[in-house]
Amino acid sequence: MQSPLQITIRDISASDALEAHIRDKVEKLESYFDRLVSCHVVVEMPHKHHQQGKEFNVRINIGVPGSDIVVNRDHHEDPYVALRDAFDAAKRQLEDYARRMQLKTKTHVIDHIGQVTRIFYEEGYGFITGQDSVERYFHRDNVIDPSFDRLQEGDEVKFIEEMGAEGPQAKRVSAGKHHLPE
Repeated sequence: MQSPLQITIRDISASDALEAHIRDKVEKLESYFDRLVSCHVVVEMPHKHHQQGKEFNVRINIGVPGSDIVVNRDHHEDPYVALRDAFDAAKRQLEDYARRMQLKTKTHVIDHIGQVTRIFYEEGYGFITGQDSVERYFHRDNVIDPSFDRLQEGDEVKFIEEMGAEGPQAKRVSAGKHHLPE
């Protein structure tokens, strides 16, 4: 965590056990998402009428890159149960945030340039040798443009590489003059 954990306990006597419990809960949150910027936990017992009993309120404010996650759980007679419920809600929100972040940072495949070195029209497959001199298998179903039947040995192609059961394979094969980005 970039800034230290803040724990505020109001209207109840602070205890080392309660603070240790909160620190354990925050450590578990960090195992779900390790880029926490800050965390502030408030445990309080608001003033209520005597008929309603003693109920605890837990607020958690978690700073994450570009956002804040706020949890507010009210009205439980046991502070440990109130903390459990609040941290369970925080965990769910943190997992949702982490999933959204993964969708925003999806990886892009790298295009490779190569040359058709062998092609077997009847069998529906061929081989491409990349600029790294590695030969890759490709199937007719992986040719995008032009059609498989129009490819010829010596044609320059662009493709992406995937590992198959027998070794590297070329997918999304397209012919034409291609230049690698500099």
